[in-house]
Amino acid sequence: MRAQFVLSEIWIGLRRNLTMTVAVIVTVAISLALFGGGLLINQQVTQMRQYWDERVTLTVYMCTDISTSNACQENGAATDQQRQDVQNALESMDEVSSVEYISAEDAFKDFQERFANNEAMVEAVREGDIPDNFRVQLVDPSQYEAVSSNIEGSPGIDSIYDDQAVLEQFFGLLDGLTAAALTVAFVQLAAAALLIGNTVRLAAYSRRKETGIMRLVGASNFYIQLPFLLEGAIAGLIGGIIASGFIVAARFLLLSRIQEWFQFDVTLSTGSLLSVIGVSLILGVLLCTVASFLTLRRYLRV
Repeated sequence: MRAQFVLSEIWIGLRRNLTMTVAVIVTVAISLALFGGGLLINQQVTQMRQYWDERVTLTVYMCTDISTSNACQENGAATDQQRQDVQNALESMDEVSSVEYISAEDAFKDFQERFANNEAMVEAVREGDIPDNFRVQLVDPSQYEAVSSNIEGSPGIDSIYDDQAVLEQFFGLLDGLTAAALTVAFVQLAAAALLIGNTVRLAAYSRRKETGIMRLVGASNFYIQLPFLLEGAIAGLIGGIIASGFIVAARFLLLSRIQEWFQFDVTLSTGSLLSVIGVSLILGVLLCTVASFLTLRRYLRV
């Protein structure tokens, strides 16, 4: 097989159908960028879930003199005995991994450290505004209801707050964005497959005389199909390379911005980024090659 002949046929095919080839490359690039973006968000959400599952706590706030709940208004601030009873009840549960008592003074210091970047919020809160509390680490964060129901209404308890409830809303939003991006990506990939099929069909039609002569001189099916398959693969590869630029931009502009907003250190690794780029490139090449192959089987009847 002459490589020079195959390369010349590829160049002729790409040049004759330049506008269609550009349309295929752009469509593949957009679809792969959306697909890769969806994978990046999915990996980021997975890492964030693992990070927060290890740190999510159930916080039990005790009554103080300024508590506004009806129970606290009726019975007053929590006593030392009530705090001890609550701690004993929590520590006796199998669902609880650890219990830590945080005094009002320590809770205020912790608040100042967590929101050190938000000066206005720190200045608006005074020591004593945050009640003393118990931070409860659960064996399984999904067991919040079981633990909460066992101590809810106990004397001295103002309120019970679960970090998981807030995080689930945030993760639900990210899951929705991921699903939307992947859905649009698959629609775009289907459109790219149809476009590459039409492009290859036009290329095969414009070179029907050459392919007919090749059949007459005994050229194999693979030899006739190869230039068309490589045309599709090249278009997919170029589209994948362009999409890689969008994926890298999404990693450093979109995901980094999300991390800054929520002030946590869960950075997507370079390995994860490269794996997404690799999958996108392979998918682009395979998609266009397979679409070309299926089109040729029907059109050339080889």
